[in-house]
Amino acid sequence: MSETPSPSHSVIQPNSAESEQTLSTRHLNVTEPVVAKRICFYKSGDPQFNGIKMVVNNRTFKTFDALLDSLSKRVPLPFGVRNISTPQGRHSITNLEDLEDGKSYICSHQRKIKPINLEQARKKPLPWQISRPVSARRRVVQLARENEGQRDGAVKITIPKKLLVFKNGNVRIRRTIVLGKKNTQNFEAFLDHISESMQYPVAKLYTTDGRKIPNLHALVMCSGVVVAAGREPFKPSTYDPHRYSLPARLPGISNRVYPKANVKSESGNTWKWKVSILTSDMQSAGTSSKVYITLYGDHSNSGPIFLYGDGGRLFQRGNEDIFAIDTADIGELYKIRIGHNNSGESPAWHCEEVQLLNFQSGEQFSFLVHRWLAQDQDDGGISRELPVLRQGQAVLPVTVYKVHVITGELWNAGTEADVYISIYGENGDTGSRQLRRSKKPTKFLKGQTDIFPLEAVHLGKLYKIVIGHNGLGSGNGWFLDKIIVKDSVTNLDYAFLCHRWLDHGEDDGKIVRELNGADTSTFLARQELELRREETWAAERWKFQKGNTLQFYSRLTHGFIRLSPDGTVDALGDKKDKYGLFDVTIKGRNTYIFCSHQMPHLALALDNGCVTGMDNRENLCELQVHLRPNHCAILESARNLGDTVTFNLQGKVADKVSSYTGLSKEFVVHVKGVFHNGAIILLTTSLCQALCLRSDGSCNGVGKQSEESYWKVHKISSGVCMFECVKNPGMYLRIKDGQCNGTGTGDVYCHFKTEKNLENGSVSLESVRNKGIFVGLLPNGQSNAVIHTGEKNILFYPQVIKFGREKPMGTSATLNKQGRFRESEHPVARAQEPVAHSPSPSPPSKEKRNTQGSKCPLPSDNEWKVSVLTGNVGTQANITLWIYGDKGIVGPITLGKQNREQLFLPRQEDEFQVEIKNIGNIYKIRIGHDGTSEQPEWKLQKVTLEHIKSRRLLNFPANKWLSRSRGDGDIICELPLVEAGKSIYPVIRYNVYVYTGHFEQAETDSSVYLCIYGKRGDSGLRLLHKSDMPVKFQRGMVDTFEIEAVSLGKLQKVLLHCEANNKSQYWYCDKVIIREAEKDSEYIFNCERWLPFMCQGIIHSEIELYPQELEINQPPKMQEEANEGDWKITVITGNFEAAGTTATVSLYAYGENKASGQIILGSGKYQLFNPNSVDTFKVNLKELGQLYKIRIGHDNSGSDPSWYLEEIKLEKVALVSDQKIHLPVNCWLAEDLDERDTWKEVAIRNSTTEEILPLVVYEIHVHTGSKLGAETDSNVYIILMGTRGDTGRRKLHRSKKNKVKFQQGQVDIFCLKAISLGDLKRILISHDGTGPGNGWFLDKVVIKYKEEDEEQEVVFPCNRYAIHGKPELLYC
Repeated sequence: MSETPSPSHSVIQPNSAESEQTLSTRHLNVTEPVVAKRICFYKSGDPQFNGIKMVVNNRTFKTFDALLDSLSKRVPLPFGVRNISTPQGRHSITNLEDLEDGKSYICSHQRKIKPINLEQARKKPLPWQISRPVSARRRVVQLARENEGQRDGAVKITIPKKLLVFKNGNVRIRRTIVLGKKNTQNFEAFLDHISESMQYPVAKLYTTDGRKIPNLHALVMCSGVVVAAGREPFKPSTYDPHRYSLPARLPGISNRVYPKANVKSESGNTWKWKVSILTSDMQSAGTSSKVYITLYGDHSNSGPIFLYGDGGRLFQRGNEDIFAIDTADIGELYKIRIGHNNSGESPAWHCEEVQLLNFQSGEQFSFLVHRWLAQDQDDGGISRELPVLRQGQAVLPVTVYKVHVITGELWNAGTEADVYISIYGENGDTGSRQLRRSKKPTKFLKGQTDIFPLEAVHLGKLYKIVIGHNGLGSGNGWFLDKIIVKDSVTNLDYAFLCHRWLDHGEDDGKIVRELNGADTSTFLARQELELRREETWAAERWKFQKGNTLQFYSRLTHGFIRLSPDGTVDALGDKKDKYGLFDVTIKGRNTYIFCSHQMPHLALALDNGCVTGMDNRENLCELQVHLRPNHCAILESARNLGDTVTFNLQGKVADKVSSYTGLSKEFVVHVKGVFHNGAIILLTTSLCQALCLRSDGSCNGVGKQSEESYWKVHKISSGVCMFECVKNPGMYLRIKDGQCNGTGTGDVYCHFKTEKNLENGSVSLESVRNKGIFVGLLPNGQSNAVIHTGEKNILFYPQVIKFGREKPMGTSATLNKQGRFRESEHPVARAQEPVAHSPSPSPPSKEKRNTQGSKCPLPSDNEWKVSVLTGNVGTQANITLWIYGDKGIVGPITLGKQNREQLFLPRQEDEFQVEIKNIGNIYKIRIGHDGTSEQPEWKLQKVTLEHIKSRRLLNFPANKWLSRSRGDGDIICELPLVEAGKSIYPVIRYNVYVYTGHFEQAETDSSVYLCIYGKRGDSGLRLLHKSDMPVKFQRGMVDTFEIEAVSLGKLQKVLLHCEANNKSQYWYCDKVIIREAEKDSEYIFNCERWLPFMCQGIIHSEIELYPQELEINQPPKMQEEANEGDWKITVITGNFEAAGTTATVSLYAYGENKASGQIILGSGKYQLFNPNSVDTFKVNLKELGQLYKIRIGHDNSGSDPSWYLEEIKLEKVALVSDQKIHLPVNCWLAEDLDERDTWKEVAIRNSTTEEILPLVVYEIHVHTGSKLGAETDSNVYIILMGTRGDTGRRKLHRSKKNKVKFQQGQVDIFCLKAISLGDLKRILISHDGTGPGNGWFLDKVVIKYKEEDEEQEVVFPCNRYAIHGKPELLYC
């Protein structure tokens, strides 16, 4: 190869670095005094910078400062080049005479430099240098140039020089960047260029599937679409360029599309094609869209190939456009797909004909199209499939599939997003198609079936579909029930069951799902029925808790089952019949005894198929409960399967010889005491949704069946109740002024008549104040005041979380942090409607009259008037108030009314009436807004409290901005009481330092809140909004925040809250430090755990932290009453001095049904796992089935993580169980001792067969690729997965063959001990991206092991780069 660079590369050549040897040689050959010095300058700390070669003499640079100015223009540094040093930084260069000919120097913008490896920097080639390996894309360019003069009509293919750049996490912000000499001198200069273009500090680039682009070479070789990120991690999103340059396709599909699609097959054969496209001569037949073609053969398909030209407009009316394309060896061609991406001003296209010529075989193919490809023409399709013709006949027919899309019945199940589908069969696929034209006026509504036509070449037998949406639109979440595809050629129906959310905020967060099909309706129906039964049991099983009192209602006889004293049973009782009540006794998973509440010694029994009353100790009293999706239950004998409790139309017991017609064996189960005073309930709206209160005070029926949806019942009178939100005490469900929300204060608008529906167990809530108006739901799940029209949108199915008392006791309850209930600590304040402002109120009379003339009593001692004076900027956000006294607090109090547009206007004073009970002397208030509405900014002037009876005034001057963008950036402020011009307590600025841990993926983009508690109250839950760091809560970083509050005195604890919607947003907090700005005091609150975290089967998003001297670190105590599936875990640490650990210990349990996932037992920093200690924990292993192994280990954190584990004991916590498991371990869990592993797997003997799985040594051979730069310095982790579970994530710590791991072309061998995994199916391998060389080209992984005297070897090919943050899933 010639050493002379080609003209196309010569413009960049001055930036390349010559070797030290060459420069030195020139220096030694000089025999005359040196006139010019040849110098190479490198950038401090940047080994990717290729160096600047310059000639320095008296003519080029008169002074040393002139040299610095010239270098500042060529070496990208924040403040220019201000210092030149020798390579190791020992000597600084201060004048031109100090420079030596042929030497290299480091440039920096400060005196201290970061040394680099000059040898490596000199050898690193530029991406454009001709010595680089010839890529597949470049080979295509060379071939095109060689064939340029040989064939007419072939299109010249060039490397694209444009990049489409998306902003990380925001697909709406994108820029097109043109690669050129100025912006590609080095990688940092290119990042600076993107930062200016995007108006966003760009620190990293990723491919659209999350692979990091480390340098210019990788950038040039990428597909042309990149994601620009700051310091935050990559955020997966629909970085789908089809809206701008690619055809419509399903978001998330990994089929990568390259412009000009130069695909190289595994066999190495490349097929060349000539493509001729003829556009029709019709009016407006041309298109502005990007056109693509896909070729299908019996071996594979080409993928979408874009048809580009050298210049001019393509695909214009009456034109023929000719292209040359390359594909892999796809086999014998049988169909093509031609389409476009619907872009540009006039995307509609009328294609006349497509012609193909295979240069290898000489075959010619002609496809007559003569169809519109337009969303507003023909059938609305923008792609067409055309079969190959053989002897004038199509090899496959073209058919129109009927796609039936059934949206689920859940509230807010519908979507407004664009939905795409791809159907797969034995003859290929349809490609991604948008489902546009339904027969219904509005697509994808709750419970609706939409039918779409989809034209394609017949696919043969269908086996799967991929369906998803683009996540755009106001209601983009979607609950898809199932899809049925009807094939008119074979007259078969293919069913694809989903029954899951496609929603970023629900389920697993995926918006694309792959569904496997079933061609038999019987199988689908059975699958659906089983799914409905599981959901129904999860929703209804609370009714059958021990001690509940039940009634069984027959919809056939319209009566209740009753057991008379003489033992006879019928179904003719009414709801007040004392003999129709039955108490629950649990005998098994779904086996119960139903004892008469009136006569506890008698119970329902099935004797020879007939229901009767017997002594409750008889085996015939044991009944199995089978729940139905229609909210009914069937009672079957546990001893004689097939015998059920059955009655005839007359309500009499039916025997075995009775005819099936006119019989009833389904019963609606009603629970007594649901609406007793103080009860905590869920008002469920579906099997998995419930009515909940949102932060803005609105209600909807799409909440999760968890704490956020709990309501407390306040019984007013018989059949009349109020419902108070448990999570937000003082906020009640109400109907007022035609609106239904949760902003009630406990007045008459919050009173509801509870009407029970005996036919299905539901209740309806009718407003007492507005008769005939019910709490109802709109199709999107939003609550609304509605009239009963026979629809089911007013029906709620109550679930009792905690039963109340039969008689009102006047108490309220809230949830504590452990999920248990406690009595409310503070009284409830009721915010009233704003009162008319009068400048001079008249003295109170003994009796007042309202506008209707009715009498009003004198104000009570608890009534106060709140006056809020707004400054020169008003707001329409929701305002909330808290009032603090020395004996308690009231709040949150919502200050508002229905017409809130008239509140908090500029320079206006608004007045409200509130009730304040038993809080003592008021000393401060907290007031703020929620930041909603179009005008969230607010200038607060002052707040005044006036005791209505005594006319006592309390002043709280403010003069503060409550705004995220003005003032101190906070929307909440605390104001102390001011008396005689002085505040009774000072306002303190607390500096809060939040330490994010160093664990992998410890960072989060979730909202984090903090509440500080002291001897003088609390600060309230504050959003940690304004950090001193550009991106908050990043791994290993410390964020500083300021919280302003009235002096809290000595701090006692903090409450930390993290709102994470999925596991990718979980956050590891190391600690929180709080300092008072005016004092030297410092409080340290250690956290050292993930948020949210799971405890006793409940996910907690918040945690209380205590100062170091107050911390109490104890393992959780065992509850006296155990729940189903509870186990006591006893961990015994060795009895010598160094046996303990400072690390965080976790446990995994594996059962025949499933695995438990990670169970964090605790950290050694909290006095756990000390030498010779016995630590006890309770965990829930419900539904795991028979246990066969556990895995225990730690995260190797802390100052002394090594741990000697002696024994583990597992004991099932149940009154009737004596199951105990003893597992000796007796080994070190440490990276530098024993087996040098921090995890240990232990097999558990099967209690039935006495079998135990063997311990297998898996020898892992890791082959690093032989490509240049294939090595990595990162930590590598692996998970082996087989038919018997997995090994968990293990670090490949020490190689048997090599001291330095994962080097280019090297094979490293590691040993991993695990309980037998059965047949290995796949592995998951990843690295953490640490170290200077964090890219890694993995060739393959070979695993060898011996089991049952048989040698096994499994190969997992990879042959690609393993990207940090994206584990590679490899199959054998």
